[in-house]
Amino acid sequence: QVQLVESGGGSVQDGGSLRLSCAISIVPYSCACMAWFRQPPGADRDGVAGIPTCGTSGATYYADSVKGRFTISLDSAKNTLYLEMDDLKPEDSAMYYCAAHTRGSCGAWSRYTSWGQGTQVTVSS
Repeated sequence: QVQLVESGGGSVQDGGSLRLSCAISIVPYSCACMAWFRQPPGADRDGVAGIPTCGTSGATYYADSVKGRFTISLDSAKNTLYLEMDDLKPEDSAMYYCAAHTRGSCGAWSRYTSWGQGTQVTVSS
């Protein structure tokens, strides 16, 4: 069973920063891919960043639209996933979701099957 709970959303000005957090519970424990997705109103849900919970490669995956501005990280001791978002733009406004899957590449956005309830990010110009 996978439980994901996001927090940290809010409203910021253009160019501001936010850090999202996702508390992870996977029972029984298994290695997984973790990711952040976002969904603007009236649009599809798209992958933003992904990272594995196990392994030493440290591989991360990013959508082109956020490369260089967003950073995904994982604190295994706290079972918490983060998304540091810098230089935020109005087009980054969306509901942000934490997601997980246990099969395949962490950059394979279509494989994610477990979802949190989402946290809203609003960037004003």
